[in-house]
This record gives sequence, structure tokens and C-alpha cells, in this order.
Amino acid sequence: MQKRKVLEQEPSSGNVFEDLGLADAGEHLIKAGLVVRIDRIIRERKLTQAAAAELMGIDQPKVSTMLAGQFRGYSVERLMRFLVALGHDVEIVVKRKRRASAELRVA
Repeated sequence: MQKRKVLEQEPSSGNVFEDLGLADAGEHLIKAGLVVRIDRIIRERKLTQAAAAELMGIDQPKVSTMLAGQFRGYSVERLMRFLVALGHDVEIVVKRKRRASAELRVA
């Protein structure tokens, strides 16, 4: 019987972009969270990408690439505007930190 190879594990920071060593990891995580929300809304409303694109004021190929994870070219503000265009309120809450370090997150 062969022994199984033990894989090395490293605990996650909670931010995959930070774990990968990317610059601006916090901003990437926020953008990813906003894009996940955009995708969820499009699916819930059963919108085509073309219909969603029209509401957001961009073309369908840009919706496709954004939902495929290529959203570096969009600012956090623009992604929030897309959510508003899709009929959702966006609320920014500022409060004292609860953990050892302050954080940005999409709730």
C-alpha cells in the first residue's frame, strides 16, 4: 500500500488577492464582492447580459468580461453605480473597527 503524500498547507489571510501577493489586495476584494452582487442580481432578475448592459450603460461584451473576473478596469465607485442602475441601494457605513485592524468589506 502506497503512502499518501502530505500536502503543505498555509492558512489564508481571508483575502485570496493578498494570499497571491497582489498589490491593492483590499481593493480587489471589494471589487470582487461587488461583481458577485452584480452577477447575483442579473441572475435573480433573469436578465440577459445585453439587457443588464443596457441598464448599466455599457456594452454586453464588457458585462461578459466583468462577470468572468476581469474587473480591474472598473473603479469601486463605478461598480456601485452599476448596482444602483440594476435597482439596488448602495450604503456605505463607517464605524469603529472591531478587530485588530480596520477592514473594507462588502456585506
